Amino acid sequence: MHKLMMRLAKSMAYLGGAVLTLLIILTCVSIAGRLLNGVFHGDLMERIAPGFSKWMTGWVGPVNGDFELVEAGVAFAIFAFLPLCQITAGHASVDVVANAFPRGVNRFLRMVTEIVFAAALILIAWRLGAGLASKFSNGETSFLLEFPVWWAYGISMVAAIVAAIVGIYMGAVRTIEFFTGRILIWDGVEGEQ
Repeated sequence: MHKLMMRLAKSMAYLGGAVLTLLIILTCVSIAGRLLNGVFHGDLMERIAPGFSKWMTGWVGPVNGDFELVEAGVAFAIFAFLPLCQITAGHASVDVVANAFPRGVNRFLRMVTEIVFAAALILIAWRLGAGLASKFSNGETSFLLEFPVWWAYGISMVAAIVAAIVGIYMGAVRTIEFFTGRILIWDGVEGEQ
């Protein structure tokens, strides 16, 4: 089961990474276009080569609706990285006091933390589903590109559902570990094996 969950989490992370890479390229192209448009609109270019300047400003500029695509893509990427972060215990934690606790107390804290994370991820997926239904029914579109807003909710909800599934799995694993005293998934948090 762990291999399946790890494959699922890694697949989502790769997909999130691909989306972020495309968003970085889109942002760079848009910024370069905005800068070049400013150069071609500048006094110097209009004095040196007015025809060329006018021709270039006709097609060089920022990507229309870039911020709308970045907004939707980053929302998806955040949810796409959550499963891998959850399964590898990659969330930020402050262990200054917890390191002094006995092993049983730390296992209890890990179990409670994983259960709370799973509950939060289920809540997020549920509310994204409600938002998706609302945006789908009212037909809201983005301002510039006019793509349906529910698309962004839909892809984010798929990633949030995967995160919730992985969260439930990790909650179950840490609960079994707490009650049996055995480490089922060693992630380096508890020290040496």
